[in-house]
Formats: sequence, structure tokens, C-alpha cells
Amino acid sequence: MAEQTRRAVSLTRTGSETYQVSNVRGGRISIGSGGDADFTPVELLLAAIAGCTAIDVDILTSRRAEPDSFDVDVSGDKVRDADGNHLTGIEVEFRVTFPEGEGGDKARALLPQAITTSHDRLCTVSRTVTLGADVTMRAVD
Repeated sequence: MAEQTRRAVSLTRTGSETYQVSNVRGGRISIGSGGDADFTPVELLLAAIAGCTAIDVDILTSRRAEPDSFDVDVSGDKVRDADGNHLTGIEVEFRVTFPEGEGGDKARALLPQAITTSHDRLCTVSRTVTLGADVTMRAVD
């Protein structure tokens, strides 16, 4: 079966500055403007970067050994300048530990290369942010 290349989600307003996003598999997530515990769109972008690159790195390293711990922090500065609102200085930090032994040693040795490979080639989300993508917006009937 050929992989589908088109990705899509749908958003529905659920209240003042609150929305629910769904995918074709039935997943749902709430989004808000930051006035409550719901994730903001900017936080979701950072989460998408973290999740995408974490999956890549996890797949590559866990072939050698299951991690004892695996945490990723992503941050960036929201600025408003002549280009409008956007993030700058996005940083992704991995804190991953592996067990002692040959498999753990191999996974530890591979970790920096796995992170680089995700950044340079594999992670669709961070690659799209880095390369830039045209976004077309329009109202439809």
C-alpha cells in the first residue's frame, strides 16, 4: 500500500478562544489562547518539533538499547518585529540515558548522530520550519 502524502486536521470552535482539533483517526486535542491549561498553537508547534525529532531519535537509538530515561525540552522566543509575530532561537535539548553494557554504550555513541540525522534529514516538522513552507489561507463557502 502506497503511503499517503497529504496530512490534514480539522478545527472546530468550542467556545470563546477555545477549539478542538481532530484527525481522521479519531484523535482530538483542545487548543486555547493561553488563558487556561489547554496548549496554545505556539506550544503545539514546539511540541510537534519535540515529538517528531524524539520519534526519530528513539527509533534509531532504541535498536541498540531501551533508554532508562528519555526527555526532550524545546523552547524559543516569541518576537514581534517588522516580519510580524514569529519564533526565533528555537532550541531542542535531549536528555537521554541508557543502561550500562554493550547495547547502552552503542546507543550512547549513536545519540549525537541520531539527533543530527533527525535535524538534517528526517524530522518533517523541524525541516519544514527550517526550510520554510508556503501557507495559503482563504475563506471558502
